[in-house]
Amino acid sequence: MSTIVSIATTVPAFSATQDAVKAAFGPLFQLDGRRLDAAMALFDNAEVQRRWSVMPLAEIARPRSLTETMRVYARHACELAHRVATTCLRRAGVAASDVDLIITVSCTGVMIPSMDASLIDTLGLRRDVRRLPITELGCVGGAAAVARADDHLRGAPDAHVLVICVELPSLSLQAGDVSADNLVSSAIFGDGAAAVLLAGDRAAARRHDNDDAGPRIRIVETLSHTIAASTHALGFDLHDNGFHPVLSKEVPALLRAEIAGLVDKLSTETGVARDDLRAHVLHPGGKKVLGAVEDALGLHREHTQPSWDVLREYGNQSSASVLFVLERWQADRPPPRGTMGVMAAFGPGLTAQLLMLRWE
Repeated sequence: MSTIVSIATTVPAFSATQDAVKAAFGPLFQLDGRRLDAAMALFDNAEVQRRWSVMPLAEIARPRSLTETMRVYARHACELAHRVATTCLRRAGVAASDVDLIITVSCTGVMIPSMDASLIDTLGLRRDVRRLPITELGCVGGAAAVARADDHLRGAPDAHVLVICVELPSLSLQAGDVSADNLVSSAIFGDGAAAVLLAGDRAAARRHDNDDAGPRIRIVETLSHTIAASTHALGFDLHDNGFHPVLSKEVPALLRAEIAGLVDKLSTETGVARDDLRAHVLHPGGKKVLGAVEDALGLHREHTQPSWDVLREYGNQSSASVLFVLERWQADRPPPRGTMGVMAAFGPGLTAQLLMLRWE
């Protein structure tokens, strides 16, 4: 097994309430009458109160070329990655030079070399650190990166892996796109970054307890599953002016049909009954996604409140969101030692990534 020894999150400088976003973005969609009312209702019903961005609202709405957007993305992504990674390492009491593998995750921009290359210099990582950039997994990327870190650490028990997720979906706002996909995206997505440091068994055993890091979380098992014939349901289309979101109305129903069977499969593999799971760390993909997963698993709001809190305070931050939720569990309702739980995130494919967790 591997152990999560610290978690950190951060957001960029600018924030706005949902009402402010609605007021600023409404005129951009060039809708009137009932179509405008329906579009604004998406904002009202999204269960999002505030979101964060790397630019103020007036700048976000300004048309930009793909070239300019990627330039802005690269600058802010690297800054946020450095900030959140520094906090994560400090909380763990681990030096950057002790990191053996760095996994960076982002689907909202493209830069080559990827942001992990710049972090070697700015964080002080070793020159021989292994690098793994993950760029096209969307909202499932954070959970998938933690699962891949666990894969590595099972074969490298003395090692540390640093996972960093940075997402800037605000740069993908398409003011001229009045499709339902773009309107929904405009109502729920926000910017943010998260980092997790994981240690292999022997590395975790050598660590001294660190009050700032909080309780350790062991990764017991992982499970990945891609739903058949679902590649159309979620993703981005890349046009000359940037990313255009693809958000099919089928996503909640597809997840509702699959998620209980996946949790049962993971429970069977680990010998833990589904009813014995006491922590549900669910990606806050949106009101309907969370509701569908709750329905399928027989859960209620009190079982998943950290996911709703993150959705309300930050919106959907793509790959980083589920790590925000994990941090919220640790900060607001830390499970007692011995608690079993499941982390689940969903992204393009349509793919689900599950992890069985044990708090120690």
